[in-house]
Amino acid sequence: MAAGSDHGLKRIVWKRIKDTIIADCKKSEVWKILILDPFTAKLLASCCKMSDLLEERITIVEDLYKSREPVPEMKAIYFMTPTSKCVDAFIADFKPKPKYKSAYVYFTDYCPDDLFNNMKLYCARYIRVCKEINISFLPQEAQVFTCDNPGAFRRIYSPHSQDKRRTLETLADQLVTLCATLNENPGVRYKNDSNMPNAQTLAELVDNKLARHYELDDTGKKKEKTPAQLLIVERGFDPVSPILHELTYQAMAYDLIDIQNDTYRYRSKDGSEKEALLNEDDMLWVKLRHRHIAEAIEQIPKMVKEISASKKQPDGKITISNLAQMMKKMPSFRKQLNEKTIHLQLAEDCMKHFSNNVEKLCKAEQDLAVGSDVDGAKVKDPMRTLLPVLLNPYSKHDKIRAVLLYIFSLNGTTDENLNKFLQHVKIEDEREFILNWKELGVSIISSPSFFSRKPSRRDRSQEETYNLSRWTPVIKDVMEDAVENKLDTREWPHQSECPAAWNGSGAVSARQRNKTISQDDRRTGSRLIIFVIGGITYSEMRCAYEVTQAVKSCEVIVGSSHILTPTSLLEDIKALSKGPMETFTIE
Repeated sequence: MAAGSDHGLKRIVWKRIKDTIIADCKKSEVWKILILDPFTAKLLASCCKMSDLLEERITIVEDLYKSREPVPEMKAIYFMTPTSKCVDAFIADFKPKPKYKSAYVYFTDYCPDDLFNNMKLYCARYIRVCKEINISFLPQEAQVFTCDNPGAFRRIYSPHSQDKRRTLETLADQLVTLCATLNENPGVRYKNDSNMPNAQTLAELVDNKLARHYELDDTGKKKEKTPAQLLIVERGFDPVSPILHELTYQAMAYDLIDIQNDTYRYRSKDGSEKEALLNEDDMLWVKLRHRHIAEAIEQIPKMVKEISASKKQPDGKITISNLAQMMKKMPSFRKQLNEKTIHLQLAEDCMKHFSNNVEKLCKAEQDLAVGSDVDGAKVKDPMRTLLPVLLNPYSKHDKIRAVLLYIFSLNGTTDENLNKFLQHVKIEDEREFILNWKELGVSIISSPSFFSRKPSRRDRSQEETYNLSRWTPVIKDVMEDAVENKLDTREWPHQSECPAAWNGSGAVSARQRNKTISQDDRRTGSRLIIFVIGGITYSEMRCAYEVTQAVKSCEVIVGSSHILTPTSLLEDIKALSKGPMETFTIE
């Protein structure tokens, strides 16, 4: 396995696939074909490489939906989601004439009886194995998962949606498979907010489905709750974090540069177009992604020098054995140097944007978000902070982001003020960018007399921060409070409780001992899983790693339907006004 996939969620998922699908197939010592749908293709790509599959005697990987040549002498493994589209495509492979000698069928999740009976009716004689392996989420990173469902945002928050309940049911099923993969039966809690009722609905669904899933384990006994917690919140609980310009490397790159499917496209020095995948196989990316851009810019050239220095022989003499050693190391050197070149280019691209306009925007954004300036003086008149942004020639999206931060800082504004902003930004015809936040339970229009108490934040005045990165995502407060057992039960009611082992004492003892704990050792402690309905940001993902690193006795895992960038969220918010929605399907 590639180094980056050797830890965390990806490693756990790959092990689960090996222990089920691969182990079954190894029983017959013949080469096989693996047939995947779009979701399982993404799932496998996230946790293994083609070379890993070849090692397991899988010779060809095919697309379930594409026409394929029959290979009647070979056995086929079908790894697919339990949908009618997948099952129909499977049946078509064996009716009227079989394309393969036999089929080993694995579903990502529970297969409904009608689909299962259909398969039996037409293909029973060809099916050797049929199992449900309970993995219907994507391991995005070591401590991050998604449900690969960006469309869930509109289905949950659009006033025209007919599919909110079914979407929440699907997300609940996917969360149950995450818990099953981690072998956890967590206590479930949710953020209590009358403007954001979906968190409670999803918490109830997940808890009921977990109870059903764990009714009987392999020993015939009911699986009790494990010392893990699952917290469910909605995107509206922190509207600031997804809108701010972030200056840590990963969040900044995905905000300012058009990175699609984790692929960074750039021009090399000779003018040719190149592309690089930003994932955990790139160890430099793993080292740098959560660093502030100032540190990343400083670190990358140092790392290039280290590699160049390590290639030189100390005494300058070249012997045959030295040469042989160098030749062995060359592919590794080339890969490392290539990674450095990519990151020099990416960091440079980020800094171009920063110098052009982001630097000036950041000061105003931070003052509005934090409510005080660099010296700690309270921002008494947020309008004075906002006006320079509106009067400068920034992009439409940047101005909208600043207006939103102003409105969030006051927990809403008046109709009159809002109309002035819309004229300034010249988006009178696109007011949905701002008004539609109300669908997420965020206060946008409020009367001047209306007073709303802002939630209290943890005191971070003693923490060292960069002037343009003073804001801390609210989710980090939640993580730290949960680990220290300080979450208020009125704000975070228990849908179900986990054992008393979760009492925060682990956090204290971990802070007292300075021993470095590996990721595997940490799993003997407790897990905190946080799910955000409506998308999660790169800065919130970073918080999971920071808290895990600080606490050591607790692993924090975060996830959502999908990962957000400021641009994608604004476009999703605007689209909430669109007309009636099509019926629900999940690929």
